[in-house]
Amino acid sequence: MNNQIKDLETTINHLAKKGKGILAADESIGTITKRFEALGIPSTEDTRRAYREMLMTTPHLSDYVGGVILFEETLNQTTSTGQKFADLLKSNNILAGIKVDKGLIPLLNTKDEQSTQGLDGLDERLKEYKAKGASFAKWRAVYSITENTPSTFAIKMNASGLAQYAAICQANGIVPIVEPEILIDSDHTIERCAEVTEQVLHAVFHALYKHKVKLEYIILKPSMVINGKKCSAKATAEQVGKETVKILRRTVPAAVPTINFLSGGQSCEEATANLNAMNLLPGNPWNLSFSYARALQDYSMKTWKGDSKNVAAAQKIFLQRAHLNSLASTGKYTPALEKETSPA
Repeated sequence: MNNQIKDLETTINHLAKKGKGILAADESIGTITKRFEALGIPSTEDTRRAYREMLMTTPHLSDYVGGVILFEETLNQTTSTGQKFADLLKSNNILAGIKVDKGLIPLLNTKDEQSTQGLDGLDERLKEYKAKGASFAKWRAVYSITENTPSTFAIKMNASGLAQYAAICQANGIVPIVEPEILIDSDHTIERCAEVTEQVLHAVFHALYKHKVKLEYIILKPSMVINGKKCSAKATAEQVGKETVKILRRTVPAAVPTINFLSGGQSCEEATANLNAMNLLPGNPWNLSFSYARALQDYSMKTWKGDSKNVAAAQKIFLQRAHLNSLASTGKYTPALEKETSPA
């Protein structure tokens, strides 16, 4: 077994454990600044470090979280005690990952569609990130649903980018998170979302096959099949679970070890209930878990408010949220367990 395969196997075995998920703490500076400003928290390098240190030093976090996706800024930072974040995570039996795409750009000659940049120099950056302690990576592509989108061109271009990124990751012994996000900002129905999701995932796995990506060593991070926010017909958790699993069974090979969903604008409670509904369905060949950002962090950020006096309370509420999603990843969550998980 060559060193790259050995590294891939070690990492995927850790991240695909039943009952554990991934914390997405890789918000760009612009994104986390917006979230901080909404709560009156100044966004500086130090406040961003303090916030992420609060999350990652939460006692017993490794009971429910196997990996944390970092933004490059965080990977290069040290904690208040002078420890690198990747080393802090490793000491707590949590793996460090890294967001490696360079964000979205307009896809020319389309109607407001986007592609993802960052393939240039990726091989060199991955070598640097691995030396700093990262063992997995993330690349995000996005798709908007309208009457005419996503276009076939956008679906193929984004699939190709995801596959090229995944191949480069595996050549460096880094497990790729493949993230095709279908946005839920429009008024589409759950049926329309199912149709688009099937097209997108089919294209993604066709591209992964063409680029000879080893499916045993990837993490799929898809959207759930759900109605748009502006749709009047709101799907139940049972509908979301049923429709999502139906499309996954049509498109995702059983060789993929774990599917860790993004929450994509859902509330904390919705994301947990929907994940649980999937895990109540029998016969899934993959581990179905979470890779949430806001759906894990939202209440803890609102509790923390940038004040060190609130760290313990914020960590408590963050751990409770992680625990509830761990239960959902095994089909053991109920809404009655939601007590004391949101700030007063």
